[in-house]
Amino acid sequence: MRYSSERGSRSLFTRFVHFIGRHTKTLLLWFIGLGLLATGGLAVWASTLQIPDLSSIESRKVDQSLKLYDRTGTVLLYDLNNSSTRRTVVPLSEISQNVQHATISIEDPNFYQHGGVDFKAILRAILADITPGGVTQGGSTITQQVVKNVLLTNSKTITRKIEEWVLAIKLERVLTKNQILELYLNQVPYGGNIYGVEEASETFFGVHASDLTVPEAAYLASIINAPTYYSPYGNHTKELDTRKNIVLDKMFAHGYLTATDRDAAKATKVTFLTPNTSSITAPHFVFYVEQYLENKYGPDVLQQGGWSVVTSLDADLQAEAEQVVQAHATSNQTQFNASNTGMIAIDPTNGQILVMVGSRNYFDTTIDGNFNVTLAGRQPGSTFKPFAYAEAFEKGYTPDTVLFDVRTQFSTSCSASDVANDTPPCYSPVNYDGKFRGPMTLRDAIAQSINIPSIKVLYLAGIADTLQLAKSMGISTLGDPSQYGLTLVLGGGETTLLDMTSAYGAFAQNGVHVSPVSVLKITDENGKVLEDNTQPVGSQVLPTTVAQEINDILSDPVAKAPLGENDLLTFPGRDVAVKTGTTNDYKDAWTIGYTPNLVVGIWAGNNNNTPMVKKVSGFIVGPMWHEFMTYALAKTPVESFTRGTVDESGLKPVLRGVWNTPGSDSQLHEILYWVDKNNPNGPQPANPGADPQFQYWDIPVRNWSQTSS
Repeated sequence: MRYSSERGSRSLFTRFVHFIGRHTKTLLLWFIGLGLLATGGLAVWASTLQIPDLSSIESRKVDQSLKLYDRTGTVLLYDLNNSSTRRTVVPLSEISQNVQHATISIEDPNFYQHGGVDFKAILRAILADITPGGVTQGGSTITQQVVKNVLLTNSKTITRKIEEWVLAIKLERVLTKNQILELYLNQVPYGGNIYGVEEASETFFGVHASDLTVPEAAYLASIINAPTYYSPYGNHTKELDTRKNIVLDKMFAHGYLTATDRDAAKATKVTFLTPNTSSITAPHFVFYVEQYLENKYGPDVLQQGGWSVVTSLDADLQAEAEQVVQAHATSNQTQFNASNTGMIAIDPTNGQILVMVGSRNYFDTTIDGNFNVTLAGRQPGSTFKPFAYAEAFEKGYTPDTVLFDVRTQFSTSCSASDVANDTPPCYSPVNYDGKFRGPMTLRDAIAQSINIPSIKVLYLAGIADTLQLAKSMGISTLGDPSQYGLTLVLGGGETTLLDMTSAYGAFAQNGVHVSPVSVLKITDENGKVLEDNTQPVGSQVLPTTVAQEINDILSDPVAKAPLGENDLLTFPGRDVAVKTGTTNDYKDAWTIGYTPNLVVGIWAGNNNNTPMVKKVSGFIVGPMWHEFMTYALAKTPVESFTRGTVDESGLKPVLRGVWNTPGSDSQLHEILYWVDKNNPNGPQPANPGADPQFQYWDIPVRNWSQTSS
């Protein structure tokens, strides 16, 4: 049967080939005819396209605005294009040639040569987009952008694109190049409700467009490409500076600047005026959402969307958070030299961002208040420790497992007996209080944030596996394991407050992580739902039992008691887990705490990385974290952590906390004598010394046993 079927298929194919051969001329004529018919139809359609009345363009306003609301859909956070849209029309003669040249250089270098559509630029853009590693770029001319922004809708269809090309060519026949450039510079969006180069000049620099300097012009030309991303009031000012320099290089390449003028412009320091956006609520969060929308839907939608965006923000909690941060951060600057603070609150059950405070005051230029520190890379200090402990618990270690808190040399480049040498390449860290406590359970070590056992825990858990766990829990900024050493557990890798708060949400939810959600629902001007994130799906990134162990430890007031901070870190009648962290250089202070349905993270420090006063984070961040949590918990249903039981029967004594059993040599030993770190529940190592850290951990323990007996 199979042979017969294959034979029949070949026969059909042969007949088809013969048919094509006999009727080639006829088929060719048909294809040519259809092509001519399609071309003719396209030509007729194109000829019917008319340029709308240009007399109304100068008074054009954005009629449909994109509005951002809080989670209830009733509190307006920001209307991107409301009735206060700012746009001042000026003739081209009153627009500095600096900004004309800068804009043409970066947006449309062949502006004065093409006839409305630059097909070479389109081809370059296509090749750049499909080339692996190529730089993505656009092929639209300034004329096309005028047509798109002034005459057409933001539809993305092929027909709409062809219509844009046809109208661009027609527009070039009825207007001069200078008229088109004037139209463009008077209507191009620069972010928010700022339209046109005159309004942008006055808003950003306090000057008329006629008085723009070369570097100021280069900045304005840079912003056009992505007004939210390149906003001078956002988190990408370094990227804006880079693009400004690219614009200057383009101006030089196209003959608008000499090399000397270009270099001078690059070296010139440009100061942007303080933003005036009093009509905005929760500005850091609003611009975070704007960036999300711009990344997903393109910058055009921010200008002419007509969309309604219901965000995840809790307006009441946001107002309280801003008040708490403002009050405490101001006093922290006086007491602790900590000028700034950021706060994030998340519902871990669904990942929804309830609060985002990016600084103590968005409008305070003395602290770069517009910079959103919740999205900035900072060292997390000891708040990173739970990830290492969680990985260790997953591998078979337990909260009762004992490690020795004794001064230890961890660098194999130095002598194991040189326990007090911390000069690189040696590594012999101390604890935050300079004390060493001898044998400690992992429960006490993490609860009290003791460094020496935590470094050992990272070694036992493995740097690569700990990193992988942290990334799966939402930490997006960490790199390859080869970049880090044992200092990782003390916060040696940079992360963000948003990522850390989100990652702790996985502990709160018994190992299930839900990525941060800032937008709940988007509807267009016709009421059509474009996006719905009200039912996000999480993923199990950590065994439930491990998450429960971490929750139990971090909410254990007895284990944390030696810290002396219980009044700030506990709430009678509520199950609250909390972890603090302070970097060794005192540049970052953190507190992250959570219940099963609320996670709140706070960072304090200075944006310029200058150190604070040498105090642990509980004193710097603890009071404001406690004040906000008190308010937030009053609005949050009471829930308790689920606590499982760990069956330790059958485990090795050292994993169950029996630490004072001598080895076969009658000596007291550290854990590497009893377990293979890669298989803690397996047989005792036949040759413990094969582990490169064995002697480094064992010698201090034997010394401790001799002095403590």
